[in-house]
Amino acid sequence: MTIDATYLSYPHRHYGMDHDRYEWSDLFERAPVQWPNQARVALWVTPILQWFPLNAPAKPFRAPGGLTMPYPDFRHYSSRDYGNRVGIFRIMRVLKELGIPASVALNAAVAERYPALVQSLLKQDVELMAHGKDMGHVHHAELSEQDEAQLIASSVELLRRMSGQAVTGWLSPARSQSANTMDLLAAQGVRYSCDWANDDLPYAMKVTSGEHYAMPLAFETDDRVIFQEFHQNEDEWLTQIKDRFDVLYRESQQYGGRVMSVPLHAWVSGVPFRIAKVREALEYMLGHSGVWAATGTDILDAYCASVAKAGER
Repeated sequence: MTIDATYLSYPHRHYGMDHDRYEWSDLFERAPVQWPNQARVALWVTPILQWFPLNAPAKPFRAPGGLTMPYPDFRHYSSRDYGNRVGIFRIMRVLKELGIPASVALNAAVAERYPALVQSLLKQDVELMAHGKDMGHVHHAELSEQDEAQLIASSVELLRRMSGQAVTGWLSPARSQSANTMDLLAAQGVRYSCDWANDDLPYAMKVTSGEHYAMPLAFETDDRVIFQEFHQNEDEWLTQIKDRFDVLYRESQQYGGRVMSVPLHAWVSGVPFRIAKVREALEYMLGHSGVWAATGTDILDAYCASVAKAGER
């Protein structure tokens, strides 16, 4: 089979990284990050609320977890919507009982369709993070910059108006971005996004204006990834969460603060047979000294303060 010559044509093909968003950095050679009250690990819990349209397009790709049966796929549609009707309340009850603040990522469509859910969330210690319009509108290279800017602006503005919060965090549907996404986010005053999974600490991204940071939201211990993509069970997820934490906790003693993120899709971890494992995982981590449970904004603020302080020395 002959490969067309254009197959190897790529605008950023050169030695080094295929983009210029940040400089490469060795985590273990950086100045140690100091968390408030000498904490060793920042525990960042991120419940995720999603709405999957019945008529979501399959191109350029279907978001993970998307509906797969012939239209109308009520079976999968309703199982996803379980998180918005039931699962999120189980998760939030556990967080309230354990005294853990949360960064709740939600599609604008969820807030628009269930305003009472937003008000219920705001009664707890949460920050809201924008999660795009819905799971049928993914961000990708074929989107025009104007269309993507409108998707971002409308999603962020809706949450700001409904919550009264600054809404400075972002998680893309399917964790997918175009080459313009971060510039457009920064232009809207969004300080951090959670799509890049290549670190255990926040780090600065280069954007055309303003500031923007990548926040380390775990991918391989993401509940949906573990259960749906890796086809592993709840005990295996729990073991991996504990193991991830144990390594970060050990490293923090020598290398400074780390971030332990726990993404929890409400329609995945909010079901009755998984919620006990969620509680067990969180109780395990909180059982260690020097664990600081915080929102994404609090973690980023502390990170920036620590980096600034180290630069003054």
